[in-house]
Amino acid sequence: MAERTSTGLLSMMLEPTPAVAMTLPAEVREKLAELELELSEGDITQKGYEKKRSKLLAPYIPQIQGVDPSLQIDNRIQASSQAVLPVSKQNKSRAANARDERFRSDLHTEAVQAALAKYKERKMPMPSKRRSVLVQSSVEACTPPDTSSASEDEGSLRRQGRLPTSTPYQGHSHPTVEHWFNRVIQGSSTSSSASSTSSHPGGRSVSNTTTHAALNANATATALADLMAHTQLDNHSAPPDVTGLSERSSLHVERPHAASVRGVSRNYNHHTSVMETADGVPVNSRVSNKIQQLLNTLKRPKRPPLREFFVDDFEELLDVQQPDPNQPRPEGQQMSPLEGEPLGVVTNWPPSLPAALQKWGTTHPKSPCLTALDNAGKPVYTLTYGKLWTRSQKLAYTLLNKLSSRNEPLLIPGDRVALVFPNSDPVMFMVAFYGCLLAELVPVPIEVPLTRKDAGSQQIGFLLGSCGVTLALTTDACQKGLPKAQTGEVVTFKGWPRLLWFVTDGKHVAKPPKDWYPSIREASNDIAYIEYKTSKEGSTMGITVSHSAMLAHCQALTQACGYTEAETITNVLDFKREAGLWHGVLTSVMNRMHVISIPYSLMKVNPLSWIQKVHMYKARVAVVKSRDMHWSLLAQRDQRDISLSSLRMLIVADGANPWSISSCDAFLNVFQSRGLRPEVICPCASSSEAMTVAIRRPPEMGVPPPGKAVLSMSGLSHSVIRVDTEEKLSVLTVQDVGQVMPGALVCVVRVEGTPYLCKTDEVGEICVSSGCSGLAYYGLPGMTKNIFETIPVKSTGVPISNRPFTKTSLLGFVGPDNLVFVVGKMDGLMVVSGRRHNADDVVATALAVEPMKFVYRGRIAVFSVSVLHDERIVVVAEQRPDASEEDSFQWMSRVLQAIDSIHQVGVYCLALVPANTLPKAPLGGIHISETKQRFLEGSLHPCNVLMCPHTCVTNLPKPRQKQPEVGPASMIVGNLVAGKRIAQACGRDLGQLEDNDQARKFLYIHDVLQWRAQATPDHPLFLVLNAKGTVASTASCLQLHKRAERVAAALMGRLNTGDHVALVYPPGIDLIATFYGCLYAGCVPVTVRPPHPQNLATTLPTVKMIVEVSKSVCILTTQAIMKLLKSKEAAAAVDIKSWPTVLDTDDLPRKKNPQIYKPPTPEMLAYLDFSVSTTGILAGVKMSHAATSALCRSIKLQCELYPSRQIAICLDPYCGLGLALWCLCSVYSGHQSILVPPLELESNASLWLTAVSQYKVRVTFCSYSVMEMCTKGLGSQTEALRLRNVNLSCVRTCMVVAEERPRITLTQSFSKIFKDLGLSPRAVSTTFGCRVNVAICLQGTAGPDPTTVYVDMRALRHDRVRLVERGSPHSLPLMESGKILPGVKVIIANTETKGPLGDSHLGEVWVSSPHNATGYYTVYGEEALHADHFNTKLSFGDTQTVWARTGYLGFLRRTELTDASGGERDFFHLLPFFLSLHL
Repeated sequence: MAERTSTGLLSMMLEPTPAVAMTLPAEVREKLAELELELSEGDITQKGYEKKRSKLLAPYIPQIQGVDPSLQIDNRIQASSQAVLPVSKQNKSRAANARDERFRSDLHTEAVQAALAKYKERKMPMPSKRRSVLVQSSVEACTPPDTSSASEDEGSLRRQGRLPTSTPYQGHSHPTVEHWFNRVIQGSSTSSSASSTSSHPGGRSVSNTTTHAALNANATATALADLMAHTQLDNHSAPPDVTGLSERSSLHVERPHAASVRGVSRNYNHHTSVMETADGVPVNSRVSNKIQQLLNTLKRPKRPPLREFFVDDFEELLDVQQPDPNQPRPEGQQMSPLEGEPLGVVTNWPPSLPAALQKWGTTHPKSPCLTALDNAGKPVYTLTYGKLWTRSQKLAYTLLNKLSSRNEPLLIPGDRVALVFPNSDPVMFMVAFYGCLLAELVPVPIEVPLTRKDAGSQQIGFLLGSCGVTLALTTDACQKGLPKAQTGEVVTFKGWPRLLWFVTDGKHVAKPPKDWYPSIREASNDIAYIEYKTSKEGSTMGITVSHSAMLAHCQALTQACGYTEAETITNVLDFKREAGLWHGVLTSVMNRMHVISIPYSLMKVNPLSWIQKVHMYKARVAVVKSRDMHWSLLAQRDQRDISLSSLRMLIVADGANPWSISSCDAFLNVFQSRGLRPEVICPCASSSEAMTVAIRRPPEMGVPPPGKAVLSMSGLSHSVIRVDTEEKLSVLTVQDVGQVMPGALVCVVRVEGTPYLCKTDEVGEICVSSGCSGLAYYGLPGMTKNIFETIPVKSTGVPISNRPFTKTSLLGFVGPDNLVFVVGKMDGLMVVSGRRHNADDVVATALAVEPMKFVYRGRIAVFSVSVLHDERIVVVAEQRPDASEEDSFQWMSRVLQAIDSIHQVGVYCLALVPANTLPKAPLGGIHISETKQRFLEGSLHPCNVLMCPHTCVTNLPKPRQKQPEVGPASMIVGNLVAGKRIAQACGRDLGQLEDNDQARKFLYIHDVLQWRAQATPDHPLFLVLNAKGTVASTASCLQLHKRAERVAAALMGRLNTGDHVALVYPPGIDLIATFYGCLYAGCVPVTVRPPHPQNLATTLPTVKMIVEVSKSVCILTTQAIMKLLKSKEAAAAVDIKSWPTVLDTDDLPRKKNPQIYKPPTPEMLAYLDFSVSTTGILAGVKMSHAATSALCRSIKLQCELYPSRQIAICLDPYCGLGLALWCLCSVYSGHQSILVPPLELESNASLWLTAVSQYKVRVTFCSYSVMEMCTKGLGSQTEALRLRNVNLSCVRTCMVVAEERPRITLTQSFSKIFKDLGLSPRAVSTTFGCRVNVAICLQGTAGPDPTTVYVDMRALRHDRVRLVERGSPHSLPLMESGKILPGVKVIIANTETKGPLGDSHLGEVWVSSPHNATGYYTVYGEEALHADHFNTKLSFGDTQTVWARTGYLGFLRRTELTDASGGERDFFHLLPFFLSLHL
């Protein structure tokens, strides 16, 4: 610390004053100013500047400094060399190891790397270190921290605990002579020297003798004294953190900030005439643009700071709404913490709850503890305190001593145990809970999982796993009702750990020996139980409650509610958690009370049952929710002889809800005539974390009367309390929830940011500090610190208390008479356009619009979803079965109007679903987070939907601003200067590939077949499998040739050369033979998928359309299909009389061998390839003989296909690459193709994989539909396949053929499932083709493994591709589309300018290849409209090559990988965006 202070003081002492400035003559100052200007404009080098400046200043240095200048220069050089050498060496080693290609900026190319290396070798100062003397304002005031820090390679990333990097002129720790004259120059000087230490913290490498010599100079004694008198002490504040990292190292030396010069204020606004360098240092605007551009280039980061991945750039994309200047703001005084009355000490209070149970179990064994009711409302069992004591003892003994694993006890004290009991069996739950307490185990009560897919069940499983639960206690009846596995054991639910289930019924527990007693201890801070809580996002946390907090809470409730011994209490709530557990299980035992437990199933049948039991048992207290009061109003007419006069307290557990006040008022109006007193109704507020926060006291305690507040909804949306009149529509009426609990300290803090105390008229989150709050979230220390260890502070920043507070997640305020008011919950908080709305308020508004007519049983959910960086409100309700669609839409319209007028907010989506279809919470309510998840997944299946984005989305994206036009020449030069490479890649050069390809000498594919029939007549070419896996048909070279000749002979007498022939065949040899028969006859084949016999209405019109559009004059098909085309069923779908000539090729007569047709040129049309897109667009392309041969050769080279090779094909043979692989490639390459028709997989899903294993195939092709069929159909049968000796380890390449972006999830699932059968994950890859070129990418057999990358979706919006790490926000996984085929060139082009793009830019994929299609085939002759799709050229750059436009967006990415030939590899990626460029 002393080091930093002395250095800062020295820097301040050396600041120039006007007196010192006047020691230089005017002409010298002018020359220095000119010199500075020349340097800033780039007209002089740094070295020349230093030399001329030293000459000018040499005569004046001794007069001012009093020290020999040569000594100073020597010291300077020595110090700088010491500072630079070790650091630069360290940086070089770090740069070599730490560079990561994923974080590379686009501008860090070869040219920039060379420039940086040059700077390092010369050890020249970086130009960005200059700083203007004109801008002498505080750096904090004018220079915000900039995220684009310098790269590690440049050595300017300052790490904590490391010395800053110094250059030869920056290594000294105090300002030198140059620094003096830098400040002495008049204000017209443009910038200080790069050697000025004001722009960098320096190292401490100058000896103390030099420092003292400088300080003791007599010539400057007067000036220094004057300077110290005028120095401002705030000048040595810390510099801005431009690296995004902490600079609080003990080795860091702070740099001084210059005081204002020539009247320029310290808070001078730098935006007027100042630019910034990339590291945030301001530079005067007179710096030339070229230097500034170079400087920014050098300072652009190779590795973006971490925050860039987590801070969205929505300010650039969206209109950010400005806050309303007229919005209400809090005006009151700062609130004071509210303290409850002291917690009284009663002498007979037990030291712990187990001690209370022991006391009542032995002294009052026959006192009733709990009465359970059946679904008819009849009492089925009354548990006495004696029975509770003995049965809990038995269970505790059994758990500790009778359960063992490998001769060791299964449980030891402190272990967690799950309690899985239905809501209809409170007796067994109470025994299990106290049994665990007596055994010193930690009970974790949870809900009964009814199915493996219960809403929220998986999250409960995560909680059990994190708590280390291995044992679950349950009842015999419940255990029998749980879903079972085939072994008879309870299934392992999704996400749950493996549990041992133990039934706690009497016959399964052992009686303890007489000498065994449970250890009854005083309440400690050990965990007593864990209560689960589900958050707004659906995750489940376990809240730990200590023994002392459990006991203190019982004591506080006893005091607040005035509980006395042997009172009767009626409990309608869930006894496993929150108020139902606190009142009905814990506090009742402490006071020996009798609890009447009303199961939820009884409330559904008879909503009045709880009132009947109050009357029957003369209950003094009832614990209910407002919904129980509401539903009882609907059934009260049938009951006349009911009296509620015995009630002294009606505790409303959800008194914080906005509709609780209306339920309370309506209930009082009806039942006041039946003995209910108004003061008996006691709302309370509670949370799982803080337990009971406040409760209205019973009337006998002399508390102030209840309060009611009518608040403005508009004010509440801005967290401000404004009392309003009840006549207005947009008001919220809330009732108080009573006084603070005894012994508690309560305050209200702001919801966001630092927990400052709210003002008295401000809504905030209620925080409680007391001994009866939860302890922590189990296993979540970070969240625990945020929620359970909050320290509220005053506006001055001083903590209000040294006690930690617990956040309750309740939003409210403290009203008159110290009454607590709650207006909402954090879980229901929705912040829309800066205004806060509560989900419960919106629910209440929606239910007020004729609720009984449309919303089924009041089941409605309100939540928010994020759309365009803001929350949007979604309302989902269950519709009554008898509601018509028209009535429902009328109701929905009224709801939208009501929410808009009352809350002044628009609803994004209002959906009605059928009754009983929303996911349910355990007690019948709606599971909000699960409903939200289904909404986002699109699996809600609503029957009526009203989408209103226009009313709520007001921050639509800004229109993209067009950049100023830049000429093609400028772009090319700019790319070269920046070192960018054009996004262009190509496969291997066909001309340089040497192979023994005999087929190359033939120009036409049918000539190859003739040659093979003569050279290798018996060589098998095709083998077709049926659904049973047996060989259906085969064809050798000669057999295929003969069959093709017979087809040609049949055609030659009927058709002319060049006629189009439609081939309508199922997948098989017939299709291939007729294809070559057409070529032999000089006809053009058109392969067409046959119609489906069971679905003629939709499939036959497609056949008809292709036949007509292709102008086919003849149809070749089988006898069965010919009958189908002319059947009555076909007549209902199409006009069967308009079919062209249909020929059956099943039994062709033997004729004289025809003369095989020889096309005059290879550019003649060979076949037409028709395909129907998913949008129903028919696109047919023309393939010439030359393109056909080039396609076959390219695939042969890529996949290494030879006559000795076998490949398996499970594709449809009608278009694209499937047609080429079926009909063309085997004939050209001579390999044997095992053909598996995909249709056969519907009856035998394992057919394809079994064939691959049986024939030991190395290369196989399939489609995504086949892969999906195998994944879904065989996912659970891998073991059975292994037993059938299915082994896929032979597969080297399994390629998925598709004209779309690779489906990563499906391919990964396929690889994972069949990994057990020996399939290598590296073998599965994808291909890519399109209409203009059916095969652009194939992975092949020699290339490296396919790669998956993650790109930033935000960058895609700007047509840029930036790679990020897996799991980063906004990341999109993309799988490599394969390796580019030989002879294929690919370039990424701009769709508007038709110019080439650089690496990592998103653009349209253009392809140039010998096997490109030659054009579209259309019936209307509109080829001119789409001519540029097949015959287009770049507007600049390589303007000679002819390209075909694919209509797909994609990008190229170069990697460091090398392929088998040793060359650098190009990644080709396709993105899920399609341009409307063709058809």
